[in-house]
Amino acid sequence: MQQQPKAQHAGPIAIGALAGLLVAVILVAILTGKYPVMPGDIFAVVVAKLSGGESGVAPTIETVIWNVRLPRVCAGILVGASLAAAGAVYQGLFRNPLVSPDILGVSAGASFGAVVGIFLSLSVLAIQGLAFAGGLAAVAIVYAIGSIVRERDPILVLVLAGVAIGALLGACVSLLKVLADPYNQLPAITFWLLGSLASINRADLGSILPAVLVALLPMVLLRWRMNLMTLDDEEARALGVETRWIRIVIVAAATLMTAAAVSTSGIIGWIGLLVPHVARMFVGPDFSRLLPTSMLIGAAYMVGVDTLARSIAAIEVPLGILTAAIGAPFFLYLLLTTRRGWQ
Repeated sequence: MQQQPKAQHAGPIAIGALAGLLVAVILVAILTGKYPVMPGDIFAVVVAKLSGGESGVAPTIETVIWNVRLPRVCAGILVGASLAAAGAVYQGLFRNPLVSPDILGVSAGASFGAVVGIFLSLSVLAIQGLAFAGGLAAVAIVYAIGSIVRERDPILVLVLAGVAIGALLGACVSLLKVLADPYNQLPAITFWLLGSLASINRADLGSILPAVLVALLPMVLLRWRMNLMTLDDEEARALGVETRWIRIVIVAAATLMTAAAVSTSGIIGWIGLLVPHVARMFVGPDFSRLLPTSMLIGAAYMVGVDTLARSIAAIEVPLGILTAAIGAPFFLYLLLTTRRGWQ
């Protein structure tokens, strides 16, 4: 009982510190790479591009900063923040600390859509569009099943339906991998499924940002109701919360955010599962503080891992490998050391 006010008091401090950490990680990410960049070069290039003037920086360095590293860092921020926010929402909504953004099949649907696009040798834009549509379609099917089976626990039905649809779509992905050309299509499918930001450009940012902002709006507007959604449905209704419609809106927002992120980066695990746990350690379970804290940690973590992925070896390491290698041991550490209850 005494820890909750302390977490609330530390909330603004923690958020401010995490914002500073994110800025530091962004600077390190832009400065790190094969071509050396000075901090002043970043400021000069950004100001010149926004004002239409000359930066005074070598053309090669200017291209690296503006066309390669800045779009990639911005994509890392959006993807990490989106997956972390969706994880915080799903864990609170389903009242389960083991829930992640792919629990309703959004990642499996996005994977199937992208694999179909690669199998048909479509353009990158078409592959991203199919991944986005596949993620939304999978969750729509799961929610339709939940609407049909009304006499049982709605949360349990959604989770079980998500597991079943995810398994079915995973089998479809495996079938397409067997049928794919082993020299061209199969490596592309495998690399996409492991996650990467290597091919990000400014056009990709323009496609993901509107979806993230639209999805974030209901999360912010319904933040106080999200605290009540962690209660049993009967208790929440007694406090004036219409749980069914709020659940639909929040699930749709979290799904839209996750699908937008996954369609751009591929499958990147552990962020939506791990980051909300870390955020609760800083600010507690209050969703109004948990949401921005999760997004800041997720963004900083994603940018940091992406920087590590492109700098630790001669070839780029897929993000899914690194997030699992870092996230799984840290999650086990939290399980062994955390004494407080989840809520």
